[in-house]
Amino acid sequence: MGLSYLQRGEGRDLLMLHGYLSSKESFYPQIAYFSRFYRVTAIDFPGMGGADALTEPYSVSDYADWTARALGLLHLEKPLVLAHSFGGRVTLKLLSRGDIFERAAIVGCAGIVPKRTVRYRLRVKSYRLVKKIAPRFAEAHFGSEEYRALSPVMRESYKKIVNEDLREDAAKIRRPVLFLCGDRDRETPLSSARILNGAVRGSRLVILKGCGHFAHLDDPLAVQLAVEEFYNANE
Repeated sequence: MGLSYLQRGEGRDLLMLHGYLSSKESFYPQIAYFSRFYRVTAIDFPGMGGADALTEPYSVSDYADWTARALGLLHLEKPLVLAHSFGGRVTLKLLSRGDIFERAAIVGCAGIVPKRTVRYRLRVKSYRLVKKIAPRFAEAHFGSEEYRALSPVMRESYKKIVNEDLREDAAKIRRPVLFLCGDRDRETPLSSARILNGAVRGSRLVILKGCGHFAHLDDPLAVQLAVEEFYNANE
């Protein structure tokens, strides 16, 4: 099992899990800040960043299994976590299984499947119909630009990921969780953050004014101060 990762600093372990199609380097302000106090480990998920390509489609559970194995190889036992978007999906899945992390802060957490509109359902039916007749045309003209740019294996993985709602997993979590959401986030909107905040018992929600989906880059200092306070809440 090859790993693409970086480590900086000394002290308590802090694991950083990036968003979909992003990389460990997306946390560069947070790596610089938190490595003054913690041993920061940031990893690339399979198929992303500098990691090896996927050879088969991964679901959220598959990514969670892979992350659990990575923790063992890196000798990280119950680290703190800072995750973004898709990294939040993996974090929730792992936390639903037990106390694998000490506490987790998640920016723009993904994991809530929105209500499907009539327009969306019609487009899906059209896609399935066209795919039977002209599969290449369907793959080239349906779906988001992000989706069309993916390899066939990553497309199948993407469908598994985005169609899984994690509310039931969130309700099983018993570790402290902090959700951070930009009030201008359109990818994982505040409504989704509130659902997850309500599902995870005892969790907290911080709303970041003027920030979008990448709030940790839009306002790094605000994110870092909120996360640092959360990590040290019991100290």
